[in-house]
Formats: sequence, C-alpha cells, structure tokens
Amino acid sequence: MDGGSEGHSTIWSRLGRLFGHDSEESLEKAILEARAEGEVEPEEESMLLGILRFNDLQVQDTMIPRTDIDCVPEDMPLPEVARVIVDSGHSRIPVFRDTRDNMVGILHAKDVLRCLVDANATPPPVSEVMREPFFVPETKSIRTLLQEFRARKLHIAIALDEYGGTSGLITIEDVLEEIVGDIEDEHDAPRQQDIRAVGDRVYELTGRALLEDLEELGVNISSDEVDTIGGYLSMEAGHVPGAGESFTLHGWTFTIIDADMKLIRLLRMEPAKDAAAIPEEEL
Repeated sequence: MDGGSEGHSTIWSRLGRLFGHDSEESLEKAILEARAEGEVEPEEESMLLGILRFNDLQVQDTMIPRTDIDCVPEDMPLPEVARVIVDSGHSRIPVFRDTRDNMVGILHAKDVLRCLVDANATPPPVSEVMREPFFVPETKSIRTLLQEFRARKLHIAIALDEYGGTSGLITIEDVLEEIVGDIEDEHDAPRQQDIRAVGDRVYELTGRALLEDLEELGVNISSDEVDTIGGYLSMEAGHVPGAGESFTLHGWTFTIIDADMKLIRLLRMEPAKDAAAIPEEEL
C-alpha cells in the first residue's frame, strides 16, 4: 500500500472512531489535525468540514435573497420570458403575480422553448406553461430540503418568511455548494466580492457586506435588526440612501455609489477626515 493510501486510511480510521460517540468539536479537530499532518488535501478538508456543519444550516443561511431573484411577471409575453432566461443563464425561473411576495409558478426553459419552436403558432400565456412552485419555510434544515429535492425530483424552491411572503430562492446547486464549494458553469457571471480593497484603508463594499466581516477591518458596527451594511445604513437613515449620499460614523465615511429605491448596491468606505477627532456617533 502506498503512502497516500495509508494517509487516507489513517484519517478515515480516526474519523470512524469518533463518529457516533464523540462531539462535533472532536470531529472538527480530527479533520483539522489530519490536514495539518498532510493526511488530507485542502479540498478534502473543506468538503469534510462542509459535511460536518451541514446539519446546522437552514434555508435562510443559503438562499438567494428576494431582492436578487431573477423572476418574471405572470403577464409577460413568452418571447420576452425567453429573453430573460437567455440573459440570466437560468434553466428555471420563478413567476410572480403583482409583487415578488406572490410567487405563483416556475418556468422551465425547455417548456418555453417547446412553445416557441413553431414560429407560426401563437405563444400561450405564461400561466399555461409554468409549473407549480415548491414552497419551503426559510427555517427548514437544508439537510431535510436536500432529501425533499431528491424525493420530489425538484431542483428549486421558494423560501417563505413567517408571514408567508417570499424571502428568497434556493436550488439544489446552492445546497450542494455548502459541501463541495462553488459550482460554476459557463453561464455564471463572476461573483462580485462583498468587500474589496481599492486603496490604503479604502474599500468598495456591496450592500450585502456583513457587519461582522467589517469588524475584521476595525469597523465596530453591530445591530440586532440587520446583518448587512446596506441594511444598517438604510435603517439608521430612515430611507434607502441614494447615490452620492455620504455618512460618517465610528470614524469611517460611507459614500453610496449605486442604489435603487429598494436597496444599496455599492458603496465606498474610507477613514473619516480627522477621524481621531470624530466621536462614535449615530447617523
């Protein structure tokens, strides 16, 4: 038996002794020790830790937020829907009635194409082509959701909040990525980093940048109501700030670069001028 096989035997033997009668902390420690000793590759370590932490994840931890969902209104003509599908690169797309809080169906690209093959035929309305959506509470365990995806032979679900409104969307790909990491195909656009350094202590942030991640940069902002910098600035300002608006708090200046009526998309963060003289203040 070669060294590589012996290494794999060692780690799996170690994990085998732990599973079933020891804590998750011990399992995680065993995986980290095996990585440090060269018994597993970094990719294998990441997958093992992903499996270990899988039980603790809920739909709301993994889903695409409602504001980022690519979807179409129920009254959109089918040829226009086809264009949205092409532009988005998705093979399945949700359909809403009146507002995004009221998702009524899922369109499959193959169903849309089937209806558009005959150029001489009048395309049917979206309501005749869409399929019934699969709704799940945002608090559902993603382990349970994966089992339901398999049993129902489905790939996509609409997540609902406690009031029955749409809170997000989750796919089987999103669930599997929690174990194996990002799965990218030729249609995936490069993912924008939520925090990107653009100069000495100058950063470009998306509105989704987490407050807890900003703490690592020395920005001490916390909130019991929101998790992101975009949500925090909107909450404190009492409205969604528009492009060009600027705020100073905790020694940092936040300038909005891009926003719409619903959310902040992009902003710039840099130390406030004469930061030492500025006390921690609210907006």
